Amino acid sequence: MIPAGGLSTDGKRWIHPRCNAFFLPVKVLSRVFRGKFVAGLKRAFRKGELLFPGSLKALEGEKTFAAFLRKLFRQDWVVYAKPPFGGPEHVLHYLARYTHRVAISNHRLIQLTDGQVTFRWKDYAHGSKKRKMTVTADEFLRRFLLHVLPKGFVRIRFFGFLANRRRRTQLAQCQQLLAAASPESRSHPSQAQPISTWLCPLCGGSMVVVERLTAQQVADWTPGLPGYVDTS
Repeated sequence: MIPAGGLSTDGKRWIHPRCNAFFLPVKVLSRVFRGKFVAGLKRAFRKGELLFPGSLKALEGEKTFAAFLRKLFRQDWVVYAKPPFGGPEHVLHYLARYTHRVAISNHRLIQLTDGQVTFRWKDYAHGSKKRKMTVTADEFLRRFLLHVLPKGFVRIRFFGFLANRRRRTQLAQCQQLLAAASPESRSHPSQAQPISTWLCPLCGGSMVVVERLTAQQVADWTPGLPGYVDTS
């Protein structure tokens, strides 16, 4: 886990945030959101997807619409961000549903009969009640493929010192700078943890044993072996 901040442009020091170590500075987030939103408006205008009814009809012209967009950049946008109620663990659990799972898990599939697929779904509009739905196989595949990313897209994208091209060298550099700047390591050198010689083949960072699995646990989690259980 890397603390808030970033590597300097010369790569010689770690820059800590000036204020609290919030994940996304609100002012920076507001500018990024403004840029993304205006860029989306430009694309929609070029494709003819925008409608200008009533008093907005004057914006149909290309020059008029461009002048309108320029005004949006002359004022600050307000983006409201605050820590999650459930804590960071709740956010990670929520995002994991989209980054590490498929559109529908196996236990929600009930049956496939005569070209009809029956599955369970959760009705959030009525107290999150679990209900059943039956659709044709073609309709089920259509809905499933809506969750497949287009070509060239990935679920998780890294940038900066975590980018694929530079993380092998810069991540190790960040870890070295943080270890040197750590006040805990300076005040308690005798309590410092020994450096592991077991390094990650991808990022180059030190690996730590979190848990040791028994042979039975490996069999339970390995497809094709006796005792395997699909918990997806």
